[in-house]
Amino acid sequence: MARYGYVRVSSADQNIDRQIRALTEEGIDSADIFIDRKSGRDFDRPEWRRMLKTLRQDDTVVVLSIDRMGRNYDEIRRQWQLIVHERKAHMQVLDMPLLDTRRDEGGLAGRLIGDIVLEVLAFCAHKERESIHERQAQGIAAARRRGVRFGRPRKALPENFAEIAALVAAKLLSPAEGARACRMAYTSFRNGLRQFMEEGKSRPESVYEQDLQRPVRDSCGAKPSVMVQYRRNDE
Repeated sequence: MARYGYVRVSSADQNIDRQIRALTEEGIDSADIFIDRKSGRDFDRPEWRRMLKTLRQDDTVVVLSIDRMGRNYDEIRRQWQLIVHERKAHMQVLDMPLLDTRRDEGGLAGRLIGDIVLEVLAFCAHKERESIHERQAQGIAAARRRGVRFGRPRKALPENFAEIAALVAAKLLSPAEGARACRMAYTSFRNGLRQFMEEGKSRPESVYEQDLQRPVRDSCGAKPSVMVQYRRNDE
């Protein structure tokens, strides 16, 4: 009758020391602790699956709290049933002594109380996950209103970009020629040109709008030696 500990955090930078300490103080060997750094939205986690393969009848899975199992109400209940009823093993939740299937205190009434506690805690874990997502969405929206940009930082544009963009805007150069003049990939130049126009640095009547809206079919990276010939409007 082995005892296995299970630890979960949502990301690699979150600390697992508190969970590890609680499990080792419970007498579980560190070699028998399975650790996942994955979201609690489902149970598609490598260490959880590996633990289930190791689990045998009368073994016990120990977690610090029910939300360390997961944060999906239906999945928590399903996995609990899988371990307790199908595998004939046990579950123990350290911060909730009523959730310890090794004990049969109170007989049927005791099991009923345990089932009710499981339902309530699984529901709370699920609602907390929804609240976390809502708070994240609100924080991101507030940051965007303040002008915070997310994602990879943009590369600085070449020094001659504004001059070349103005020539493209005036139809003295095509976007492809402008990309070569700036020694930029065509897609990068096109995106920079669109930003240049949106920021009001140029107000052309026509700036190859059809070309800017067409899906990109190739990337036109230029060699430094490529020379650009400016064209007149009447050519």
